Amino acid sequence: MNQVKAGAILNYVIIGLNALVGLVYTPFMLRCLGQNEYGLYSLVASIIAYLTLLDFGFGPTVVRYTAKYIAEGKEKEQSALYGLFFSLYSVIGLLALGIGFAVYANLDGLFDKTMSQADLSQARTMILLLLVNLAVTFPMSVFGSIVTAYERFIFQKMMIIARILLSTAVMIGILLLGYKAVAMVICQTVFNLLLLASNYLYCKHKLHVKLRFEKCDRSFIRELLGFSIWMFIGDIMFKFYYSTGSFVLGATSGTTAVAVFALGVTLLQMYILFSGGISGVLLPRITSMVTKHSSDPEISDLFVRVGRLQFLILGLILGGFVVFGKNFIRLWADEGYEEVYYIAILFFSSTLIPLIQNTGIVILQARNRLRYRAVMLLTVSAASLVAQVILAKYYGAIGCAVAIAAGNLIGQGVIMNWYYAKKQNIDVRSTCGAFAGRTAALRTFLPARFRVDGRMGQRLYRTIRSVELDNQPECHGKNDACRPAFQTPAQTYLVII
Repeated sequence: MNQVKAGAILNYVIIGLNALVGLVYTPFMLRCLGQNEYGLYSLVASIIAYLTLLDFGFGPTVVRYTAKYIAEGKEKEQSALYGLFFSLYSVIGLLALGIGFAVYANLDGLFDKTMSQADLSQARTMILLLLVNLAVTFPMSVFGSIVTAYERFIFQKMMIIARILLSTAVMIGILLLGYKAVAMVICQTVFNLLLLASNYLYCKHKLHVKLRFEKCDRSFIRELLGFSIWMFIGDIMFKFYYSTGSFVLGATSGTTAVAVFALGVTLLQMYILFSGGISGVLLPRITSMVTKHSSDPEISDLFVRVGRLQFLILGLILGGFVVFGKNFIRLWADEGYEEVYYIAILFFSSTLIPLIQNTGIVILQARNRLRYRAVMLLTVSAASLVAQVILAKYYGAIGCAVAIAAGNLIGQGVIMNWYYAKKQNIDVRSTCGAFAGRTAALRTFLPARFRVDGRMGQRLYRTIRSVELDNQPECHGKNDACRPAFQTPAQTYLVII
């Protein structure tokens, strides 16, 4: 079995472990921390998440250019590339410390109206710990990118699996002993540093990577920055969508609303994980295809094949959550989190299209064609932030979720599909037809008399069924003959995808 296939399989093992940890560990953590402290923990994490934007998109840049140089057989250029980015990341780590200390010094002014002094004291301690973690992570992350570029996914994924298992076990012990959020942050920092060290040792002893610190050609630096800046803007969009919600609610509604919203984001993160099992290991391979001038139909075919599998998985998850989500939330998160169901539905449904098409983002990275997507998504995310501020005042966490979902549908759903088809020559029409075929297969596979509870499930089913018929030429103009055989709520499939 090659590294790419093994990496994809291990990615799904990691996804399964993360989902299991989320389902089993998160309710335990919520009960141990309480809603207020969990909200505080989430708020601090969202503040630090802003500082991770200082990565400037350099991680995928290292992967892309390493894969490019491997395909071209340029070893000397690889060493110079690694030295350049290690130096850049070291400077960025120091910059992150400076910005973080500025936030630390002004924490009272930002949150004194919604937090007690005890909460602010804990927040300061967690921010300091996470700042140290971040300052070390920046320069050491170069080695993780190198491992990815060399497609050594088995080692990389096995180390991540070990971290998930060990860190979760240790944090459970910490919570059982009565420690709270600060102890959890310490645990996360220690295990993150161990993972970084393992990547460094692997690069040194197995890949024999060398760092050369020398003056680089200015035109090459401009090329690197031209690629990285658009990656950076795309990362800003992502953080605006999900991290700003916690920040806005912390300033307008307090930690309870932050906790509800953060739990919805946690579910979304689990959902997103299921979309990256395959596409997450494709950047080196697609970069090699682009470097060797593979044809548009070959790349488009890869886009469709990966999207089919991701649609099958994500559609099943969305359908199951619409039907069973309310009861799941009650069991998983206890009382007081009822709004999480509606937040999760908004997130899941609005991200379905971009997640099944996230191989398209990898194609744009490999082709160095990220500018259009970055500019468009930055504009949409800025508009979404304004909408979050307005809606949060009246509707709290639900208002933030509506603003985020609308931005997803407009930006990543409608506009990006136009760009893929018209500018990147990706056969999006065939992609939609393939997805409709998968929908029909799921309808046949799943139990015919599975009940869909509530109007939302029925409406989703009818909508997708109509899309399926539109993609079947034999059904054009024959709606009566092709309409579903089961038409009562009790007979509707569990196929809202």
